[in-house]
Amino acid sequence: MKYIVLVCDGMADYPVKELGGRTPIEAARTPNMDFIAKHGRIGRVRTVPAGFTPGSDIAQVSIFGYDPKKYYTGRGPLEAANLGVELDEDDVAFRCNLITASGDILRDYSSGHISSKEAQIIIKFIDQSLGTNRIKFYPGISYRHLMVVKRGAEDHLEKVACKPPHDISGKSISKHLPKGEGSDILIHLMDESRRLLDKHEINLVRLDLKENPGNMIWLWGQGKRPNMESFYDKYGIKGSVISAVDLIKGLGKLLGLKVINVPGATGYYDTNYEGKAQAALKALQHNDFVFVHLEAADEAGHNGDLREKITAIERFDQLILGKILNEFKRKNNFRIMVLPDHATPVALKTHVSDPVPFGIFGQNIIARGFLEYSEKEALKSDLYFDKGHELMGYFMKQAE
Repeated sequence: MKYIVLVCDGMADYPVKELGGRTPIEAARTPNMDFIAKHGRIGRVRTVPAGFTPGSDIAQVSIFGYDPKKYYTGRGPLEAANLGVELDEDDVAFRCNLITASGDILRDYSSGHISSKEAQIIIKFIDQSLGTNRIKFYPGISYRHLMVVKRGAEDHLEKVACKPPHDISGKSISKHLPKGEGSDILIHLMDESRRLLDKHEINLVRLDLKENPGNMIWLWGQGKRPNMESFYDKYGIKGSVISAVDLIKGLGKLLGLKVINVPGATGYYDTNYEGKAQAALKALQHNDFVFVHLEAADEAGHNGDLREKITAIERFDQLILGKILNEFKRKNNFRIMVLPDHATPVALKTHVSDPVPFGIFGQNIIARGFLEYSEKEALKSDLYFDKGHELMGYFMKQAE
């Protein structure tokens, strides 16, 4: 039996006036997701438990079948796992965004989606300038990087209240700085990074980003090393993870899944959709589970870009789901599940914790004749998981 999970990050949304009250999913051409709805089952799942800030880190832990209340410690440790950064018990790992600041305004949480090559130069410079025996900066992909504080728990850094930068684009920096015991350490590093990057000649050679430079780091999403049961021990099968995002790849590594890096997978609009589908099909020749993650729709939501969000959903449906579904839908030895991890409404430009729609098709999935895959149609289903981590077990073992 082959198990395929396809996640279109941030795909779910609210009705949009410009679309005549439809959501981006309803407005997009999604014949393959609609096929799953008509010939399989749809339902809703709450991937972000009450009391948690809605984010991909928490939602993805749920989707993989692990209770965030038990296993989630923060985004930083998941990204550290993908970068091969070993954490001791009291170390604290932070997500380190490279942002654009203008005056007191956080202008862009991604520095214009800076290239990895340029960002690597900047983060290495930051590490040389601000790194110490305890503090180390590690370059990641595009604007997404890592900072680790050795024995950071001694300063209670894992408990500092930090704001995700994508939640405060266009808003005051000073009003959203880290708060709580130990926050002064983080604020000092962020302020110093801006002083260095505003002055340093490194910006002069970045000709294509003169009007939107990465001129400050933003620290958030911190946590200590998690202790998670392997996916094989939990479900008895081996598998792979395909994503351009360190968070997802790091989570896969912690769960003992093989991480497959696809050439041209960028984590943005221009990612290699078809390459992800091809890699998934190849992986299924050797193992029985594959998890494919697409970031583009979430980025469009954060950017408030309705057209790009619809385009990302359509490409996900056609180039990833369509290619995989066409390979399997006449076979009997598979199940496929499609869903977003959370909603990222274009009107809000941030995540929300509302339940999201999912669809399942394949062996022992009895068709219920839904009209289409959408938020509204999923509300008609009696299939609902208030504890998101229970969905994977249903998909793997109990679906009918």
